[in-house]
Amino acid sequence: MIIISKKMIALDLDGTTLNDDAQLSSRTRSVINQAVKEGCVVSIVTGRPNRLSESFYDDLHLNTPMINFNGNLGILPHKNWEREYQYTIDKEIVMELLSNSQKLGLNLIAVEGRDLFLANRGISSGFGFFPSTLQSNQILNQKSLKDNPISITVQVEQPGQKQALMDYVLHHFGDQVEVSPWGGPHPIVEIATKGIHKSTGLKFLADYYGILQKDIIAFGDEANDATMMKYAGTGVAMKNAIDSIKKSADEVTQYTNDQDGVARYLEDYLNLAVG
Repeated sequence: MIIISKKMIALDLDGTTLNDDAQLSSRTRSVINQAVKEGCVVSIVTGRPNRLSESFYDDLHLNTPMINFNGNLGILPHKNWEREYQYTIDKEIVMELLSNSQKLGLNLIAVEGRDLFLANRGISSGFGFFPSTLQSNQILNQKSLKDNPISITVQVEQPGQKQALMDYVLHHFGDQVEVSPWGGPHPIVEIATKGIHKSTGLKFLADYYGILQKDIIAFGDEANDATMMKYAGTGVAMKNAIDSIKKSADEVTQYTNDQDGVARYLEDYLNLAVG
């Protein structure tokens, strides 16, 4: 009897599974659905918070755990799950940033968790991850922040202030957290628990399903995807990925995220007949 190993497919969202309009194409939905029918375990592993990921999870009709905040949260969406995990940051770090926001040139400070979103202000720059206006119960201050957050996102007023902010955080809190600059044009950094990455979430999923590393395919395009692509047996960089990700990947797709690169790769890799 031949035993066929189960495959796991780990999907980054922005710049990878989503097109340039941050949408799932019909082809991508069809291919992912077919891969699940063929027995593959498909999971989203994203830097996005769960509040901005669950619509894609639902659109793909997934029932697997989802990894958010670059490995810092693992949940089974819409359900209470005994295996759920999260890594949080001491809320006093947030208070320190708030009190020094003018000195550091901070424009936006947003904190998030499983069911938490607070910010010091709305933001109208239109990059889509934060609301332009806040409800009264979303305003960040010492009284409203009752629980330790999973993630702190900070936007500086000027791009030249980004490195100074990163140096400040690492100097004062480097034993607890690490700082990751966002890709793209926005002068934004994300602060999260030290030593936790997308590979943390991917290993959690692999252990949960009993899947070997060699049977994991992970897709990505940015620096935050590097650890999970290295952990996976096959790390696949998008054609539109940054150079460092392409260089470290096992394979590179022939098509970009806006050309259904993930779907086209999986059609060939899994020999899928998608109608």
